Amino acid sequence: MFLMKLAALILLPQITLAASDSSPFTFNGFTSANLTLHGVADITENGLLQLSNDTRQVTGHAFYPIPQTFKNSSNSSLFSFSTHFVFAIVPDFQQLGGHGMTFVIAPTPGLPGSLPSTYLGLFNESNNGNSSNHVFAVELDTLKSSEFNDTNDNHVGIDINSLFSVAAKSAAYYDEKTGSLKNLTLNSGRRMQAWIDYDAVSEVLNVTLAPIEDEKPSVPLLSLRYDLAPVVNQISYVGFSAAPLLTSHYVLGWSFSINGIAPPLDLSQLPKLPRIGPKKQSKVITVGLPVISVAFLVLGVGILAYYARRKWKFAEVLEGWELDYTSHRFRYKDLYKATKGFRERELLGRGGFGKVYRGVMPGSKLEVAVKRVSHESRQGMKEFVAEIVSIGRLRHRNLVPLLGYCRRKGELLLVYDYMPNGSLDKYLHDDPEATLNWEQRFSVIKGVASGLLYLHEEWEQVVIHRDIKASNVLLDGELRARLGDFGLARLYDHGSDPQTTHVVGTLGYLAPEHARTGKATTSTDVYAFGAFLLEVGCGRRPVEPKAETENSVLLEWVFSMWSKGEIVGAIDPNLGDYYVKDEAELVLKLGLLCCHSSPKMRPRMREIVRFLDGEMNLPELTAAGFSASGHPFACYEGFDDLMSYQYSSQTQIMFSGSSSVTNSVISSGR
Repeated sequence: MFLMKLAALILLPQITLAASDSSPFTFNGFTSANLTLHGVADITENGLLQLSNDTRQVTGHAFYPIPQTFKNSSNSSLFSFSTHFVFAIVPDFQQLGGHGMTFVIAPTPGLPGSLPSTYLGLFNESNNGNSSNHVFAVELDTLKSSEFNDTNDNHVGIDINSLFSVAAKSAAYYDEKTGSLKNLTLNSGRRMQAWIDYDAVSEVLNVTLAPIEDEKPSVPLLSLRYDLAPVVNQISYVGFSAAPLLTSHYVLGWSFSINGIAPPLDLSQLPKLPRIGPKKQSKVITVGLPVISVAFLVLGVGILAYYARRKWKFAEVLEGWELDYTSHRFRYKDLYKATKGFRERELLGRGGFGKVYRGVMPGSKLEVAVKRVSHESRQGMKEFVAEIVSIGRLRHRNLVPLLGYCRRKGELLLVYDYMPNGSLDKYLHDDPEATLNWEQRFSVIKGVASGLLYLHEEWEQVVIHRDIKASNVLLDGELRARLGDFGLARLYDHGSDPQTTHVVGTLGYLAPEHARTGKATTSTDVYAFGAFLLEVGCGRRPVEPKAETENSVLLEWVFSMWSKGEIVGAIDPNLGDYYVKDEAELVLKLGLLCCHSSPKMRPRMREIVRFLDGEMNLPELTAAGFSASGHPFACYEGFDDLMSYQYSSQTQIMFSGSSSVTNSVISSGR
């Protein structure tokens, strides 16, 4: 038995080595090549290895299918190796850089869990920098990623288990005739050569670049003394990785060798790149010149008419006082193109304020949300635009940034950052296709609280939101809460007395004193936030017209559940038993406290944030704390009238007509 085990231990490495290969290989084009491809990587009909196309946020991997033996044992020195390849990086837009490509040696023919874009399809945010990766790569990067300390947006770097390059230089080559260093533009769309050579004796790694028409320079661009033996596994795979961003990456030819110089490529046999730009036209024979002249004349008249109509179509209102705000103003033409002419397919939503469209800004490719607001009156427009620009300076991780505005004829357009996951209410109401778990909901609540604290106390002026509710909370790509909808309700208030009872808001979120006087304060925001807490915790709207009569008002129902000592029974049934009881009680009790009928009894946002963070204990609630009768609405003047009116069409119009948010900037500051 001992001899059998000993034999197995001796033969196992030999069996593993037998499955690998250290023979040199050469590809002058990849028409018949059998490579292991992942992601968007593909071999074109004419033999190009295309690592990526203009698809965004998808990686491309291509590996030689047979593993290579890089050393005799796991603890021995690394063999010398050499590779030579011809590549081309073709951007969709010449003025824009995209993420680059790499030559890589890895333990597997693919890079599991790798991310595109800044991670170049090599690593992800959790394993970047781990010595257990055993990944060596040379990056040809065309975008400067400050998070990885990149040199510039046109560089070559040597990466060891991490995207923080151990050595990097701007892409260039040494001219053999002059001896000078000449720049190379990696994303020029032109063919270039690259050599990577590692000398195991001196432990020196050389990286050399050259244009397609030049011989290999005698002086490398990068030279690094580094022992790669602890990095590269005994058995590893060689290949390429790319991370597309409006860029296509191609490899035209490739050779590789261990313990020898990579075989030379036959450049005359390499496949051609796809044609870039329009095809050259042959010379037009001057036949039928009179007909062609007339055609051009008609065409010229048509073009003039087209541009005249286009100029009228994109005409904007620009008055002298707006010159102070041009840096915050968008061109209507750009917004029209971004939203594809405000097509219905790009419509995100509609309300009393107008319509909201998704758009992609031409040039920058920035995703935005554009709101079109009708505004016939000129009264107060100057003050309103000044406020929009002021609000545009708000910067907080839990607020939707207001990027700017555009005025055209009888409408105003507001431009916001686009939030890909839409509004929170679609995850709570009307049998949602996807619901948020308790951890996500609690994170959303804390995020909105943090954003309101910033508005109330931490910015240079006090900002009152006036319409806090689930439909005005948007979720970004990481499901992080962003409080949105600033400024629109003020548009309707210009020229009116702010002390009048013209109430702007939504039924169920209005504080009693706000509905009574029309005056908004930070305390009325806290009341609305309390209704929001109950909405998120219970998965119900503050007022449900279709619910049973005794349960139609959410605040009243939660109050009754608390009175019976069963407050957690109000938690959204979609959560089942998967929630934290202490946090659930905190959310519902805090919601009741914020909805106290007396403004003086409601906590401030700073106290609310501390309650949610566990830095302060929530005070005990008492029935008398709400009203003498124990009803949470008893202090609401005209409460009975409101409840009998709440489902009438008149009330629906009154409260839904300004479904978007009002922003009030108090000029006196904090």
